[in-house]
Amino acid sequence: MNTTETTPLRAVALVCTLSPSPARSSSQLLAEQTMEALSEHGVSGKVIRVADHDVRTGVATDMGDGDAWPEIRETILACDILVLSTPIWLGHPASTAQRVMERLNAEMSETDEEGRMLTYGKAAAVCVVGNEDGAHKVSADLFQGLNDVGFSLAPNAVTYWVGEAMRKTDYQDLDETPKATATATATLAANTAHLARRLKSAPYPAAP
Repeated sequence: MNTTETTPLRAVALVCTLSPSPARSSSQLLAEQTMEALSEHGVSGKVIRVADHDVRTGVATDMGDGDAWPEIRETILACDILVLSTPIWLGHPASTAQRVMERLNAEMSETDEEGRMLTYGKAAAVCVVGNEDGAHKVSADLFQGLNDVGFSLAPNAVTYWVGEAMRKTDYQDLDETPKATATATATLAANTAHLARRLKSAPYPAAP
């Protein structure tokens, strides 16, 4: 096997549920399942529930006054893969996910000595849960934002589950993971790990 295929990778999953711990969370569950799938491809890491931390509103790397984002940002920059997991609320990503994207906006002005964003060379993926259709719209919003701030996305870099419209079934209350979601999670993990290794071994060229 090519040594590139066995290069250890690190990942962090940011769970953007509105509920802090210890509340149960479908977004947390799907993120944990995704991290488990990534572990099968030599990826280790951790899950961070954003609502458990005082991430301030803003578009800077550090908003001061006890802002928890700088520590989370350090974790992201130390990883090869960022997983963003969000519920659907009113047809959109949760406000927590939007706040994360707004804080990541600061990366557009943070560059290395060759003019590349510090997020270049990192892969991203998305997890979406909800009780109404809208996973494609939510993932499209996050895909565009993640790409704007320097992350690369592999094919099929999203896994999701949405329940029947106008019902109250929650992902975490299912007796078992639906086959389609499990397959999507496995595909996300395989493709994202593959892309992250390629980016690690062959960085993007310097900014023009």
